[in-house]
Amino acid sequence: MYYIKTKYLKDKTKPMKTNTKGYAWLLVALLWVVAFLNYFDRILITSMRDPIVADFNLTDAQFGLLTSVFLWSYGFVSPFGGFLADKYSRKKVIVLSVAIWSLVTLWTGYATSFPEMLATRLFMGISEACYIPAALALITDYHSGKTRSLATGLHMCGLYTGLALGGLGGFIAEYWGWRYGFHVFGIFGIVYAIVLLYLVRDKSKEDNVEEDAVTNTKKYSIKEVLASLFRLPSFYIILMFFAVLGMANWLVNGWLPTFLKDQFHLDLGTAGISATGYIQIGSFVGVILGGIIADKWVQKNPKGRLNVMIIGFCIGTPFLFLMASTSVFVLAIIAMVVFGLARGFNDANLMPMLRQVVDQRYIATAYGFLNFLSTIVGGLMVYVGGALKDANISLSITYQIIAIALLLASLSLFFVKIKQKD
Repeated sequence: MYYIKTKYLKDKTKPMKTNTKGYAWLLVALLWVVAFLNYFDRILITSMRDPIVADFNLTDAQFGLLTSVFLWSYGFVSPFGGFLADKYSRKKVIVLSVAIWSLVTLWTGYATSFPEMLATRLFMGISEACYIPAALALITDYHSGKTRSLATGLHMCGLYTGLALGGLGGFIAEYWGWRYGFHVFGIFGIVYAIVLLYLVRDKSKEDNVEEDAVTNTKKYSIKEVLASLFRLPSFYIILMFFAVLGMANWLVNGWLPTFLKDQFHLDLGTAGISATGYIQIGSFVGVILGGIIADKWVQKNPKGRLNVMIIGFCIGTPFLFLMASTSVFVLAIIAMVVFGLARGFNDANLMPMLRQVVDQRYIATAYGFLNFLSTIVGGLMVYVGGALKDANISLSITYQIIAIALLLASLSLFFVKIKQKD
């Protein structure tokens, strides 16, 4: 009887099996929710511009600075977050990141001054910076070449949902006040971090990877990582491309609600949901379609993922230019959907493609450097967009210029050298 009881207790406490396809997809589902919160919490503020500006008596440049400070802190910390995920534990980095940024989200709802709002954005940037490199690295740890782009794309759908529903901030502000959303989603994120603590597992520890690989991981040094990444010309090309993409994305995220409101005379709520919703519809289709196409193409051509990214932006960037140029709202909607499609092609394949270029051991750190550069210049462009608007220079001109720059940066990807099949 004692033997049976002991065996039963041992079975009940047996660790979750993570070396199965089922767990690999469960992980994507768990992190989908985190991805949603990651973007929803950060973008919520942009669709609440009018009440926040009125509450703190801000200029457009000051309001833009709230996003810029977030991006600058996010960018500077991203490589260190990736380094910690590579060297120690992707799980611990993810859980701590979610818990801290959710606490900061809750704090934002209680801020009483512009300097305090800047402080909340600073700490949100620091805490959120660690998530994406660790999460994408963990997902691509569990998913092989045949499902890697699709799994990455499905995770990115969480980001898109956060961006799309972030536009609801305008409606939340109109009906319950701008602070309400920060309170609700801050509390939810804190609770969800506890769920992740029990369900997320690091693949290397669960699956007993080769001892020498684990030993090398423990011997990581910043000097070793930098030497490995920055000796690759292709890594510089990807950095440059992602920097321009960051400028385009954050001009869209930070100023598109205001642009649509002014250009097409929309109310605050409609402008907010339009600015996020239509692009995300295209992006949802793009990550699924782009993921499926790339996963099949890469089996025949190692550059399959890269080709999908290039094709996407060759189609999508002219439509970004059209969105900034037209005075017909229906054409702007079509343009936003097509640009979103191109962005989805990219987001499903960037991390899988990066794994074909850099040393596998440093993949989270490599993605962290991409985030570093793209968010630093993206934050600068959000601020510049506000400053130019204060100087009576139309946002449409800014969007037209960045569309041309993004097309040129996308074409530069032709020179990326793929070293690994997948």
